[in-house]
Amino acid sequence: MKKRQNPVTAEVTMDVVVEDNRWYGSVSEICGISQRAVTAAFEKAEFSGPCEICVLLTTASQLQELNRTHRDKDKPTNVLSFPAGDAPQIPGGPHMLGDIALSYETLEKEAAAANIAFTDHFLHLIIHAALHLIGYTHDIEENAVRMEALEIATLASLDISNPYEETPGATLQYGTREP
Repeated sequence: MKKRQNPVTAEVTMDVVVEDNRWYGSVSEICGISQRAVTAAFEKAEFSGPCEICVLLTTASQLQELNRTHRDKDKPTNVLSFPAGDAPQIPGGPHMLGDIALSYETLEKEAAAANIAFTDHFLHLIIHAALHLIGYTHDIEENAVRMEALEIATLASLDISNPYEETPGATLQYGTREP
């Protein structure tokens, strides 16, 4: 394996808003592990520079409301990402990439059904949503394969197994390809 001469370094600042206290008991060091996971994903994607992301850790009902309001889908979901796009930036400050929102209940159900650790599933979805914020999509098969490969490589660098492989004892194979 050839090492890059100038490794890509992402400087990620994360603001985390916890609206559901169950998150505190399920994910230790929420801010620290989220930031490490997103930084790893951005480095794998060769995205660099100072940037900022806001993460909302909330309930299924709140995510359903956001899904209904912003995507016209009146159902709960596990994670949503809201890229900032061309939103005005603070001069000299980090580039605001956007917002991520995650549902406690949905992640809990999916992790149990897939027979995986809640924290592993949480980190996978944070990585998935952060990749959306820098332009990755899964709208067509080619894009989905490329995005999933980045997710798998990032998770492997964090010693987390491939979430797209069948897991013994799992009643559900979860993924993130919902259109």
